[in-house]
Amino acid sequence: MSDLYGLPVRTADGADTTLADYRGQVLLIVNVASKCGFTPQYVGLEALHRQFGPQGFAVLGFPCNQFGGQEPGDAAEIASFCSLTYDVSFPVFAKVDVNGADAAPLFRALKKAAPGVLGSEAVKWNFTKFLVGRDGSVTRFAPTTKPEELEGAVVAALG
Repeated sequence: MSDLYGLPVRTADGADTTLADYRGQVLLIVNVASKCGFTPQYVGLEALHRQFGPQGFAVLGFPCNQFGGQEPGDAAEIASFCSLTYDVSFPVFAKVDVNGADAAPLFRALKKAAPGVLGSEAVKWNFTKFLVGRDGSVTRFAPTTKPEELEGAVVAALG
């Protein structure tokens, strides 16, 4: 997936950008939500980000409200929640759709590169994780996969 880094994304403060600054890094891209049963995974995501960040790894959070209205807040509320509740230091971008006609280009590309169970491209729930290798390879992990279970995959991707 060579052109992942050129796809448009929006920062939490509304600025249009790309992931070009992350080229050459290993990324864990996650659709996150503040009011989901998987929300405590922020702890493990932050731990991975802090542990492996110095080696060229980053967690990137993309809030999504498509699953049960579990991310109802605006950008300021989401940022406050992430910071105050989970001490999140990894980037949390603007809210996105991950499925449907309005799905963000980044998630369209990730789903195509790493389909889910039985080849379905749809993201099934919040906290679906996409591990992007330095070479652009993409591996999908289910929401039920805890961040700490990804440590081996992250280490392997870092080489």
